[in-house]
Amino acid sequence: MSNLELLLNQYESYITAPWQPAKAAPQRVIFVIYDPKDERRLRARVGEFELATGRAKKGWLKYDVTDSFAQWMAAHEYRESYFEAPTALSIALVEFEKYVSGEVREVLNNPDADENAVVAILGVASLFGYMSVAKLVESVEKSVRGRLLVFFPGQHDDAVYRLLDARDGWNYHAVPITARE
Repeated sequence: MSNLELLLNQYESYITAPWQPAKAAPQRVIFVIYDPKDERRLRARVGEFELATGRAKKGWLKYDVTDSFAQWMAAHEYRESYFEAPTALSIALVEFEKYVSGEVREVLNNPDADENAVVAILGVASLFGYMSVAKLVESVEKSVRGRLLVFFPGQHDDAVYRLLDARDGWNYHAVPITARE
């Protein structure tokens, strides 16, 4: 059985278990952790996670942040200046963080994203260098009514998450789902 099949089985086992309604915000966040080299394979199989969620009688909404930086930059009035002097962009990244958090919060506030729904976030690797996944999750977690599922290419060891295995991690209390559990 491949790692992605094991991961899907672990997710389905978790998502079909009864949900505790009084969970704290960080405990309503689920990280599906996979090897970064499996990104394309996982994207090709996201529909299977949606089907597993449906079999559990839960709703499903998906939001892909892959193009968020490009969309934000294309609409930014100073984009030409940032292309000429990329180091100046670091000041504006706070705006980008608010932009992405607002986009995700908008999905979480959708009437279909109720207490019985999973909102899946895909493409967080594209945030690397612009915004931390930790900041994104912490900024939206209070808006989660059902569950927030983050497809996370990286590692998890003892509550420490490392995006793309490339930088220091952060400690977070989400539910980790890995192929090795």
